[in-house]
Amino acid sequence: MFAMLNKDSVFICHCEEPIRFAQGKLQRRSNPQNVRRLLRSFFSAQADPSFGGQNLFVMMGIVVLLFFTPNFSSAQNGRLLEDEKNNIEIYDSANKAVVNITTKRLQVDEFFLLAVPAEGSGSGFVVDKLGHIVTNYHVVENAKDLVVTHNGQPYQAKLIGVDPDNDIAVIKIEIPSEKLFPAKLDSGAELKVGQKVLAIGNPFGLDRTLTTGIISSLGRTLRSESGRLIKGIIQTDAAINPGNSGGPLLNSNGYVVGVNTAIVSKVGQSSGIGFAIPIKAVKKVIKELIKFGYVIRTNIGILQVYETGSGLLITQLELNGPAQSAGLQGPKLLIKRSGVVEYRTIDRSAADLITEVDGKETRTFDELLEYVESKKAGVIINVSVIRQNKRIVIPVKLGKLKSS
Repeated sequence: MFAMLNKDSVFICHCEEPIRFAQGKLQRRSNPQNVRRLLRSFFSAQADPSFGGQNLFVMMGIVVLLFFTPNFSSAQNGRLLEDEKNNIEIYDSANKAVVNITTKRLQVDEFFLLAVPAEGSGSGFVVDKLGHIVTNYHVVENAKDLVVTHNGQPYQAKLIGVDPDNDIAVIKIEIPSEKLFPAKLDSGAELKVGQKVLAIGNPFGLDRTLTTGIISSLGRTLRSESGRLIKGIIQTDAAINPGNSGGPLLNSNGYVVGVNTAIVSKVGQSSGIGFAIPIKAVKKVIKELIKFGYVIRTNIGILQVYETGSGLLITQLELNGPAQSAGLQGPKLLIKRSGVVEYRTIDRSAADLITEVDGKETRTFDELLEYVESKKAGVIINVSVIRQNKRIVIPVKLGKLKSS
């Protein structure tokens, strides 16, 4: 509120607009309602004959100050907000670990049916001082040549190991250890929806681009290149575009919580729905990929099934695998000859219908594989099947399977 005195009259304007002088500068918080009040009071005062020209001049000056004086925020004064400081700190510490991956591969031209060279690109991040880099399997799939750009310098890269089931691959560059700044991997602590996250990658080939957002949801599922279901996927609204695949998703402490892998979009670019593989699942396979070049998983030897709703109908077994060796049956190939003509048909009624494993109902192939992989190789599990309308239990000794 302020008042203007003029001989016998007193002009009072009730205005909640905060006006304060700080560090010698006029500051205010914009409030359109208060500005309108001030203008109404101004024009009322102008109509009053007793309201002198000098006071009118002062009033006009105040209106100009209140309406046009900018809000000198902390950012305009050169000071950064705490969230901005956090973003900068994370980028400064993490961006040196992020690399750009360029691939060359051969693909078949659909029109001429000829193999033609094709290029692709993606992201990755350094995980140790030996030059190992984590990326997505689909980034390096079928690549004949790998070039990694690290801090502006290109290096020839070597494929170390792949795990298509988790869409993870490890590649390596030869570079002095003092030039490497490995990313910090999170311990796998519980994440929360609404938690701030940052993505660094090379969208459309633009080197080490930072985008920010939040965790939009947790526990999503995503189908990998191998057809397996990846569980525990992180959903984020941080912009992820083509070229971001394989890059790190970071928390507000600068630790990697996921590997960016996919987006949901009708136009081929970010629409606010991106997905990342949780670092907990990635850490499980990194050591094996570096040591062996593959991941060793427990194997039951069932390659394909048909999900019927009441069980899993076996459609293909691994030749001499654990399931076939134990006596489980798939479809039978029937061959009939009539003179010189040979007829071949598949008898699917001969295939076993799996209903339970160790007494637990099994309705999807992913459920079966998840249960099998929770066991160690050499363990015997009891598989309940329906064969020719009879329920039988077949013990199966689990084996090993290498990712390839």
